Amino acid sequence: MDEETPHLSQVVPSLLAALGAPGFSGSLELPGVSRACVLVIDGLGWELLAEHAADAPVLSGLRRTPLRVGYPATTAAGLAALGTGLASGEHGFAGYTFELPEVGLLNALTWCDHVTGADLRGPAPPEQVQPLPTTFARADAAGLEVRVVSAARFAGTALTRAVLHGGRYVGVHALGDLTAAALDALRPAGAFCYAYHGDLDLLGHLHGPGSAPWRMQLRQVDRLVEALVDGLPAGALLAVVADHGMVAVDDTAVDLDAEPELLTGVRAVGGEVRARHVYTEDGAAPDVLAAWRERLGARAWVVEREQAIEHGWFGPRVADHVRPRIGDVVAAARGRSGMLRELAEPLESSLTGQHGSFTTAEQLVPFAVAYG
Repeated sequence: MDEETPHLSQVVPSLLAALGAPGFSGSLELPGVSRACVLVIDGLGWELLAEHAADAPVLSGLRRTPLRVGYPATTAAGLAALGTGLASGEHGFAGYTFELPEVGLLNALTWCDHVTGADLRGPAPPEQVQPLPTTFARADAAGLEVRVVSAARFAGTALTRAVLHGGRYVGVHALGDLTAAALDALRPAGAFCYAYHGDLDLLGHLHGPGSAPWRMQLRQVDRLVEALVDGLPAGALLAVVADHGMVAVDDTAVDLDAEPELLTGVRAVGGEVRARHVYTEDGAAPDVLAAWRERLGARAWVVEREQAIEHGWFGPRVADHVRPRIGDVVAAARGRSGMLRELAEPLESSLTGQHGSFTTAEQLVPFAVAYG
C-alpha cells in the first residue's frame, strides 16, 4: 500500500487546524472554516463505496480522497486514531483484544477479560490504558465548542473514556436524532463535532459487505449525509470518514481451535479473525512462529513482534508500554482468509464480514468533504 496515503489519525488534527485551534496541524490541507464536523461511518471502505456508488449518490458525489487506517484495521484502533491523532503504536489499542500484562486479555469494546468475561475497569482504568490527552480534550481546552454525538448506550463506557473524552457527550438513538444533534452542534462559531454511526458495520458483519441488507443500510447512510449537507451552516465543513473497510471471509479460513499444533506453546490468542496476536510461553516463540508460518502459508503474513514493529505495522513509533500488548507472534490474514476460534470465540467466528488486516479493502476508507 502507498505509504504516502494520509493516515486516519490526521483527520481530527487537520480539521482543528482548519478551525484555527492553537497547537494543531495536519497533513490534510483544508481551507479555514468556522465550524467542523467529522462523521464516522463504521465499516465503510473506500472500495465498497466505489463498488456501490449507486446506493450512495450524495456521498459518492462529494469530493473525496482515500485514507489508510493503519494496523490493525479495527474499530477500537480507528476510533483511538481519531481521538488521539496517533497510530496504534502510540495510542496503544493494538487490537480488538490485546493482552495487558498482569491484567489479562482485554476486549477493547466491552472492557472485559476476553476469556473470563470479568469487568476490567477496576484493574485496568481506561485513563491509564490510554493516558494521552485526546484531540477533543485539547480542543475543548483551547476554547472550542466540542461535542461528541454517538449512541446513548456508549456514554461513559470505558472505550469512550479512553479515546473520546473531552467536550460534551450527546447520546442519540437513531438516525433522526443523530442528524439533529450534529447540526445543532454546528450552530455556534468555533464548534467542532464528532458524530458516529455504527449500523453499516453491524450489517456487514452479519450479512456480508455488499449484501442486500448492507446496501439498504448504505442508502440510509446516504440520506444521513444528504441531511447534514443540506443543513450545514455557512462556514461549516463536514468530513465523512470510516474506521476501516471489510471483506467477506471465505472457506480458506483456518479454525485455530481445531488444530492443536497451532496452540502448542501458546498461552493466549488475541486480536480478531483477520489480525491475530499470539502470546507464547517462555522460549516458545520461535517454534510457534514456525508452526503458524508452515500451516497458514499464503493465507497470512506471520512475523515476530520485533519484525512487525521494525516494519512499521503499528506506525512509526511504538511506545514502551505498548510493546507487551503486541503478540510475540503477529499474524495478518491475506486475501479473504481468516484465523477463526470456533470454540473460544463462537460469535466472532460466525460472522460473514471481517476486518483487521492489510488488504486495501480493509485499509482504505473515504475522506469526503462538503462545505456550507
